[in-house]
Amino acid sequence: MASTTQEPEIRTAQWWGKPLADRLVSEVRERWESQARPSEDPPCLASVGLGEGSPFHVYQRQQARVAQRAGIRFRGEILPRDVSPEGLRARVEELAKDASIHGILLEHPLPPAHDFARIVSGINPWKDVDGVGPTNVGNLATGRPVQVPAVALAARALLQHYGEPTAGRHVVVVGRSETVGIPLALLFLLRGERGDATVTVVHSRTVDLAEHLRRAEILIPCAGRPGLVSRRNTSRGAVVVDVGLATAMGPDPSAPPRVAGDADARSLEGWARAYTPVPGGVGPVTVAEIMASTVRSWEAARTGGDRT
Repeated sequence: MASTTQEPEIRTAQWWGKPLADRLVSEVRERWESQARPSEDPPCLASVGLGEGSPFHVYQRQQARVAQRAGIRFRGEILPRDVSPEGLRARVEELAKDASIHGILLEHPLPPAHDFARIVSGINPWKDVDGVGPTNVGNLATGRPVQVPAVALAARALLQHYGEPTAGRHVVVVGRSETVGIPLALLFLLRGERGDATVTVVHSRTVDLAEHLRRAEILIPCAGRPGLVSRRNTSRGAVVVDVGLATAMGPDPSAPPRVAGDADARSLEGWARAYTPVPGGVGPVTVAEIMASTVRSWEAARTGGDRT
């Protein structure tokens, strides 16, 4: 009689970001306080967005709370949604020239009338604490990063925190945006124990997308398409670090939209080895990484480098 073997059940782990984010924020505060002179001001982060009540405005309030815990001064600005490209660029340039400000975070994506790359190009790479300006992304591509995109750092930090190596592993990044997908791919390609991955980038023009996703040992979707990743197109036992962020309607059409990632978490239960929930996964760690980048910029300013 033929015997059959049954694959062992997978107990899927949810990788929450808060424990790691809390640790990083404590380390950030300890790092700058241990260096500061008695009369010296703490590091300062300026965050600029458009439009009251926008999703970025909610994100900005989260930044303010985390900055307070890290002991970092915070300047949040919400400009009118209809601000002109010249007006937005002038305000960012003004902040960039302020020596008391060590980090500048600009909402993205911006409305089509605004050229995000042009605006952040006018910010010193150290002050571009989100790491998404052309200079910082270019530095990352050559293996000489100044400030690394915060969301990419957060994804890598979560993998390290939960003991998931990347060297020699197949990482598939879903999405090729200049501020998320491309930096993620570049970061995992860097030499070193937290990189050295074999990286595939897939996107909306990729042929046989599902087949590429199934080859991933570590899958990082950042397409902003809820439900894109499920057990139908993911290998059993894969790790999913969900960087996607969008709003989606729940079963009750009268309820307000909910925040959702790219992964169908319910489908991945018992199939993926681990996944990061949205919200609560990569997001909190991203904010903590922005605070860490602000302190790195503050440290660079104290060494006498050109900071404006």
